Amino acid sequence: MARLPFLGRLHGREYTALLLGTIFIVLETVITFIIGFLPRSVIQWFYDRSRLVFHRFAGPPHPKSPDHRFADRIRRAQDFEKLCEIFGYAFEEHVVMTKDGYLLGLHRLPGRRGEGNTRAGGSTGKPVVYLHHGLLMNDEIWICLTDPRRSVAFALAELGFDVWLGNNRGNKYSKKSIHHNPNSSKFWDYSIDDFAWHDIPDSISYILDVTKEPSVSYVGFSQGSAQAFAALSIHPQLNAKINVFIALAPAMSPAGLSAPIVDGLMKASPTLLYLIFGRKAILSSASTWQSLLYPPVYNAVIAASLRWLFSWHSRNISQLQRLAAFSHLYSFASVKSVVHWFQIMRTGRFTMFDDDVQRVIRVRSGPIAKFAPSGVTNYAPARFPTRNIVAAIVLMYGDEDSLVDIEQMLHVLPAHTSVRRLRGYEHLDILWGENVDRDVIPNVIAALREHCVAPERLEGEKWLNGKGSPGLSPLSGASTPLDTISVVE
Repeated sequence: MARLPFLGRLHGREYTALLLGTIFIVLETVITFIIGFLPRSVIQWFYDRSRLVFHRFAGPPHPKSPDHRFADRIRRAQDFEKLCEIFGYAFEEHVVMTKDGYLLGLHRLPGRRGEGNTRAGGSTGKPVVYLHHGLLMNDEIWICLTDPRRSVAFALAELGFDVWLGNNRGNKYSKKSIHHNPNSSKFWDYSIDDFAWHDIPDSISYILDVTKEPSVSYVGFSQGSAQAFAALSIHPQLNAKINVFIALAPAMSPAGLSAPIVDGLMKASPTLLYLIFGRKAILSSASTWQSLLYPPVYNAVIAASLRWLFSWHSRNISQLQRLAAFSHLYSFASVKSVVHWFQIMRTGRFTMFDDDVQRVIRVRSGPIAKFAPSGVTNYAPARFPTRNIVAAIVLMYGDEDSLVDIEQMLHVLPAHTSVRRLRGYEHLDILWGENVDRDVIPNVIAALREHCVAPERLEGEKWLNGKGSPGLSPLSGASTPLDTISVVE
């Protein structure tokens, strides 16, 4: 199809996608604005109608099993505190201020289930592990599982770690700055660069100040791993503070999206996202739609979106786990951080944000249009020098994860990087898959025991060897039905 004159690097179908996307966002914005003024009774009416439509096609509702009721409790838990209450864990809340003025919420699991911390806010004398979430997420993703054995955070707490969970600026627990109001575009003017320069190193420094430990172990999921790759590569001193970096479903330079129109459009000009979504938070209306839609309908929309955008089918994640976790999946993130990812996808390089976007045009090579620079440029965004990372690195990836190109990743990482392949795993499976207690968590524990400071301090051998901890089953062995797990009501 012939190119149109305006923004000449786009083709007709991409203009169609841009037009439809813009119309959708405008309609969504208008509807969200109207919903904001609706009384609760009207919102409940829409919820009931979506429930009625669902059961008209799926059949009448059946009495809920104990497992279903438990998943529902997790779905309805409104925050990290409520999730911890469900499983009986004490937790602490901390706030760290970054050097550029953002206030980040940190959560801490200082002990095992039912074990309090007599020195709240101080050292526990345990080895420290830090968990960091992915893009459009917050730290609830680590503990919203239908079985506590499959939670990395709970498993490490039971083993005897002092577990800390971080949050990115702008998300549910970090939506505050001493300089900018979250309603202003300046608040949302951040990308992966800012996570690497400030959020990760400032959070790690705060944790070490509180715990009095010489170093922490870092476990990152998806973008949480990308942020660590970036931070460790530009802060040489940070490498001495992280004894091992475990990257789950590591993200560095994904090939792109599975939806050709969206992938082509954003790679042609990633900044078109600004035209569609503005310059603040992306998909900020997701929580509104969640309140309007019956949970199975909402989950079906999320599942369909994941199939279309990433070709993820979530076969390893049970329906009950989807019910419990999908409501905790989304949290606020800046449009700029998503633009940064499309810049990385377009160039195939793990680079810092391009503040001087170069003109990129299509050149023909046979029947397929490809992207190439218009010629030699006088500027190129700096790459994150990931080969300079000194800290131990362990990669764990699913071989059916469309966002992981392990060969390309190893090409730009230091030689001491080790890899664990998870057969049949997609991206989210590493968090919420049915067998993470057998396939993922033992590998995480093995890496932590090898590298953490004074592993002899760990006291969870009885639990790991099958003798159990109050209310939890061991990592190995047959699965225990949820209704036999003791849960705090």
